[in-house]
This record gives sequence, C-alpha cells and structure tokens, in this order.
Amino acid sequence: MISLDNPRDSAEQVVSELLRVPAPADELGRIFADHGHALYLVGGSVRDSLLGRAGDAPDLDFTTDARPERVLEITRGWADATWEAGIAFGTVGLARRGVRFEVTTYRSESYDRTSRNPTVTYGDGLREDLVRRDFTVNAMAVSVPGHDFVDLFGGMADLARGVLRTPGPPEASFDDDPLRILRAARFEAALGLTPVPELVAAMRSRADRISIVSPERVRDELRKLIVSPDPVAGLERLVEIGVADLVLPELGAMRMEIDEHHQHKDVYAHTMTVLRQAMALEDDGPDEVLRWAALLHDIGKPRTRRHVPGGRVSFHHHEVVGRDMTRRRLVALRFPKDVVDAICSLVYLHLRFHGYGSGEWTDAAVRRYVHDAGPQLSRLHKLVRSDCTTRNRRKAENLARAYDSLEERITDLAASEEIAAIRPELSGDDIMSLLGLRPSRLVGHARAYMLDVRFERGLLGREGAEAELFRWARENGVPLPGDAAGDRDGGSAGDGDGGGAGDGGGAEGPPVRS
Repeated sequence: MISLDNPRDSAEQVVSELLRVPAPADELGRIFADHGHALYLVGGSVRDSLLGRAGDAPDLDFTTDARPERVLEITRGWADATWEAGIAFGTVGLARRGVRFEVTTYRSESYDRTSRNPTVTYGDGLREDLVRRDFTVNAMAVSVPGHDFVDLFGGMADLARGVLRTPGPPEASFDDDPLRILRAARFEAALGLTPVPELVAAMRSRADRISIVSPERVRDELRKLIVSPDPVAGLERLVEIGVADLVLPELGAMRMEIDEHHQHKDVYAHTMTVLRQAMALEDDGPDEVLRWAALLHDIGKPRTRRHVPGGRVSFHHHEVVGRDMTRRRLVALRFPKDVVDAICSLVYLHLRFHGYGSGEWTDAAVRRYVHDAGPQLSRLHKLVRSDCTTRNRRKAENLARAYDSLEERITDLAASEEIAAIRPELSGDDIMSLLGLRPSRLVGHARAYMLDVRFERGLLGREGAEAELFRWARENGVPLPGDAAGDRDGGSAGDGDGGGAGDGGGAEGPPVRS
C-alpha cells in the first residue's frame, strides 16, 4: 500500500500501484484507443488501489467519450457477455475472463426536484464527467492503457487527510442524487472518512430529499453500511443529520429521556454498545443478520415504556412489539423475506434467556429454546451475550456464567438427541392416517400437542407416540377408527362416540394440554 501522507510518494508510484488491475482492463483500453476513443478507469477501483484494498479481480468502472451504441459495437467479439440494463443512463456492462466492466459515457446529469431518476445528457470531456461524481475520492481517474493519473479535485489529498468532500458544491451534489447522503454516511463507516463541516451542513439541509429515493436503493445503502467496519459511526451520523428519521425512524426514537431516578439505561447508547459487542463475537467476517438484530432488538422499548410504583420503569413485551416493528420496517425497505424472518426471530427471542435464572429450566424448556431459535441459535447465543452492557461486574459475571450453563445443557442434550431439529414423532400424515382425519385445523392441533409431548418427555418411540396421540384424541372427543370394536389401543369403546372420524367433524376445538 502506498503511504498517502509521505510526500516522496509520487504520482508515478501511484500509477505503479494501479498496474495491479487485471490485464483485460488494458486490453479494453487498447480496443478503445484503436477505434479513436479515450477510456479511463474511475471511481472506487482507483480509490481502493490507492488504499491498497484492490482485489485480484475487482469490478471495474470506466468512463469514455464513446456513446453506448459505439461501446457495444467496438467490444463485440471481445466481451464474453454484455448487458444493457443501464444503457438509458449511458452505461454498458461487459464481462471478460471473470471480470465485470461498466463503461459509462461522459455525462452531466441532473434531477428534477420530484424525480427519482436523472435526466442524462452526454458530455464531451473528462472534467465535466468527474465534477458530477459524488465525492472527490471517487473523482480520480487513470487512463488505460496509458496509466495517466488524473486528480482534478484533490481526491488523493482527501484520502491522506481522511476527509470526505464533494467535487462541486455539496448542495448541488445532493440535489442531483439524494442517495449520496446515505453514501456519505456509509463511506464514514467503511473508510473512516469524516465529512467536512460544509458537507455535514448540506446533508442536514437536504435530508428531506431522501424521500424521493426508492426503498430499494435506500435498502442497498443501509445493508452496505451495516456490514462496514464501523457501522456505528455511519448510523450515528444519520441520526445526527435527521436522515434516520426518514429511513430508519425507530433508531432515533430510542434516544429516550432517562428518568430522574436513572432506573433504565439510555436505550440508544445501549443499542450501539450491543452492536459493537455483537461485532466482536462474529466468527468469520461481518454477519449482517446478527448486526441488524443487535441494532433493532430494543426498538419496542419506546412504545412499551411504563412508569411503575417505586420510580421504576418497565418495558413489558417489548420483544413482541419490537419484532412486529422490525418486520414492518424491513418489509417497507424491501428486505429479502429470509433475512426479515431471521432478524425478527432474534429480536423476539433475545429476552427468553432471562427466564433461565440460575438454571431452573427443565430439559423441556431447553428443548423449546433450541427449537424456537432453529437455525438462528448460534446468532442468538451471540446476541444474548452482547445484550449485557451493565457496568456492575458481578452482575455481568453472573449472567455470563448462567449463559455458559445454558449452552452446556444444550450441548449435553444435543449429544443424546437431535434437539436442533426437534419434530413431533408423528408427522401430519401419520396423524391423519391414525385418526382417520382429512387435512384440517384439527390435524394442526394434534401435531402441536405431539410437539409439546416431544419437548416435555423426549423420544417415546413409535408405539408410545401413537398411544399418546390416541389418549389426546379421546380427551378431546375425537372419535377413533375402530373404537366401535372396543379394542383400539387397548382403550374402552366408551371413549369414542361410536361414529366414524371423517374429517374431524365439529371437534376442531383447541386441544387440551396435559
């Protein structure tokens, strides 16, 4: 990596660093040159090369004076694949030897005050293209194949100083694309670049512009931010400038006023601590689901806060309210369903452990804990441990020991039974066959009862499970096939009503738990 604050590092040394880019980049540059067009590597690939962060086969962004139709024409036969999804905005996608290229014609774009999409006009020069880019650190360029380094707006110096600026007036930049406000927070979180004061002021003054940006684009920026090296820095910036109130309002709402007796923590500060502590427990790189769960686990507290006698404060059922709030927010942001489900499960379950006490849970309760967590069990372990932010050392040690005990019990039970995949010993098909039922809610009631039996008593074996099902059926008035003969499962004919089971008839009431 080049030391950006060493004055002896020259532009030539910078260019030598850029020579690491894949050979197809220079190949593409020669094709453009042979056809009389300029081609420059721009944006994040140049910035990351300066920071020593470039991978072996990165995605590469280019700008050129060639129009999109011309780009397609001169690369025909060279590219292994092309895509034209962005051609209306001047961008052509190419792929060769596993490397992806995006080639965009010099352009100068502006946004209507109420539009989500830019109106694109093509430019004739590199400067005009670079000045419209989001930040100076992304407005550097390198010609290919010549490798002439172009830094018209001081991007390399800004990297050296660790600051974030725009090539032109920041207000104009955010008017062009309000999503850049979120990108500024993300670069602060990902690269440690601090926005200069005039940039922060513009972010704050243009915060309401974010409302014209599509939920999908907002979602993508937030997902990149949360997996950054320091997401807390970016999130706190969004809260400070008021943008969080528009894209993630539950976050700022956690800055509740602490009661005069200090009977509860600052939920917002607690949340940021939990997020940091969860990150410290990650096994192999950023865990997006765990981080979102840590960030959102207490969002139900503001709505459930109640003052109770003795000057205390309660947050009863905030995990239930928080789960529902989490789902609504993530669905509104168009998060994938599997990600939403995983995060909501963790938010809902994060308090369950606190009923464990000093180990009073039965084996059945431990089985339920594992079953309800399902594939999120490992993350739940991390979230629960991260949720301890008390400064009382003894209390923290006691909580840690209690959770150690719970994990040991889970391990011990797992050694004797597959508790991570607990299912009733009788399937829905088994239940319908044994009771002579058709698909109905009654079958679901029976299956739920058999799952309870599995939790409470472990494995009974096929014969024992069938006997338990028949006992439940009789107690709930479900007629059994063969009861008229008086010999089914050794029971009395009087336990049934002598009629056929059919589809359960009118016996679909809630099951009796024993």
